[in-house]
Amino acid sequence: MMTITEKILASHCGKKEVVPGELINAKLDLVLANDITAPIAIKEFRTAGAKKVFDPERVALIPDHFAPNKDIPSAEQCNMLRQFSREHNLSLYFEVGRMGIEHALLPEQGLVVPGDVVIGADSHTCTYGALGAFSTGVGSTDVAAAMITGEAWFKVPESMKFIYKGKLGKWIGGKDIILRTIGDIGVDGALYRAMEFIGEPIKKLPISGRLTICNMAIEAGAKNGIIEPDEITEKYVARRAKRKYKFYKSDKKANYADVHEYDLTGMEPQIACPHMPENVKPVSRLSSVNIDQSIVGSCTNGRIEDIREAAKVIKGHKVHPYVRMIVLPATQAVYKQSIKEGLVDIFIDAGAAFSTPTCGPCLGGHMGVLAAGERAISTTNRNFVGRMGHPKSEVYLSSPAIAAASAVLGRIGRPEELQ
Repeated sequence: MMTITEKILASHCGKKEVVPGELINAKLDLVLANDITAPIAIKEFRTAGAKKVFDPERVALIPDHFAPNKDIPSAEQCNMLRQFSREHNLSLYFEVGRMGIEHALLPEQGLVVPGDVVIGADSHTCTYGALGAFSTGVGSTDVAAAMITGEAWFKVPESMKFIYKGKLGKWIGGKDIILRTIGDIGVDGALYRAMEFIGEPIKKLPISGRLTICNMAIEAGAKNGIIEPDEITEKYVARRAKRKYKFYKSDKKANYADVHEYDLTGMEPQIACPHMPENVKPVSRLSSVNIDQSIVGSCTNGRIEDIREAAKVIKGHKVHPYVRMIVLPATQAVYKQSIKEGLVDIFIDAGAAFSTPTCGPCLGGHMGVLAAGERAISTTNRNFVGRMGHPKSEVYLSSPAIAAASAVLGRIGRPEELQ
């Protein structure tokens, strides 16, 4: 009897079954790195004396963190990706103008599919569990080895089951569900474990909301987050998938190290307060917190559904005169769709800045770095000390609806307050 995570890993290491704690070598469907992590992997690849990658169709290099190049050092980093991709004829190199934020781009392009095993030199690679894949972040040296061999070793993680019940209220989505969960179990509550999310509220979530949940599994210390694929998954991947996929599901009698249950009926929007994703409070307790910046975007909440949600809230309103609001669509496709639906006009008319796709401010890179004493509300995934700029700044994490309402109010607040 196995969980979905165990089944996927077993299928990729040629075994009938695997058990938690077992060390395995698994074949990889995709290897990923970005402009911060790939240069280290490329150096290690060359140090190892490797002459070619295991498969030029399965190595994705995406400049998204400090791209478009913000300064000379970042230009040098991005150039390393470009030259390496050219040298090895990589089909999955995404230059600025075609790129997007890696964890939004790969699912959108059908490059990650259900049943995959994917590693990336970025901790939020766990995002793809939303499609029923095993995906996890690793170090750059592991990526170098994977680019050479097409394999990676893992210790099979124990699984934890998270069961959700109840009816979600208005403006409540994937971000609120995962923040509530991390607020409960803490940032090390799922250390090196697989977080499996189930229940009616999960089944009703669109893929965008599921991607948000799995994206933040790492914020609870998890090895991976995963949701069993269903008809919503099928509808999403069928028109995108670049290769065959397989749906796995957990056996009814599979073993779990821990089970947590939540009733989400009547749950308020959730906010992670400084300086930890586990420091979660309901929005009603934070109405006295003034803000200087509001960010909508990132690999957590930069999809078209997120942009629509924020636009719906801000339409007809103006961003507070002492707040800067920055909206970052996660990919070029999201950008184009935002133009098509008139969403860009809504934000610009409200006094917000609408940017090209980039991770930018999420990691204090560019396009929204905070000064000392400044506070941001952001749809990103981390709010550690200095995450978005100065060590004396503060970051509050929320859904797009709350980020948009707060931009107008000049303080943390809800869409209902704008009526």
